[in-house]
Amino acid sequence: MQASESARLLERYPLLHELAPARFSELFEHTSVMRLPAGTVIFDENQPCQGFPLLLSGSVRVIKSSSNGRELQLYRVGEGESCILTSSCLLGHSNYRARGIVEQDVEMIVLPPASFRSLMADCAPFRDYIFSLFAERLTDLMELVSAVAFQKLDQRLAALLLSRPSPLHLTHQVVADELGSAREMVSRLLKGFADQGWVKLGREQIEVVDRSALDRLAAN
Repeated sequence: MQASESARLLERYPLLHELAPARFSELFEHTSVMRLPAGTVIFDENQPCQGFPLLLSGSVRVIKSSSNGRELQLYRVGEGESCILTSSCLLGHSNYRARGIVEQDVEMIVLPPASFRSLMADCAPFRDYIFSLFAERLTDLMELVSAVAFQKLDQRLAALLLSRPSPLHLTHQVVADELGSAREMVSRLLKGFADQGWVKLGREQIEVVDRSALDRLAAN
């Protein structure tokens, strides 16, 4: 790995500064930056895990698919973050149970499985980071399960619109995938929102017009 790449890695993952220079070199000298365009499937269900990704830039969506083609987004992984599903697969010697798709062009370094397990065993800051990530993602997933189980789709749609900067440059299909719903249902709700003056719809764009109305709906 080049010196500039090492510097970017340490900038994104400061906990690696805890490693002695010789140890850092041992772990990463034979790794290189992988560049993957948006839409690339990084891993899929029932595939073995090939290594632990460390994202230098871009983002990845982790989704669960059903037999009828419906998708539910579990979480995103951005630069400086890591994938708990990958950690789980490496620690449990199991295959993936979801799919990872590049959302925005990704640059990443992949740590071999043996190196990941070695870091978990002898680097306390790295181990603490992984377990804190498990706790954080578990909270996110519990909130997702609660939303799917107890909130109506229109409430979840309103909450999603409020969570992003306006205008949202998303297709109705992408919104439906994030909500684990059908595009037709999302399109119908968005048209209803637009008819009430809450949003303005354009080509692959949703502009929030009345945040207070959406906030009231999401809070009910």
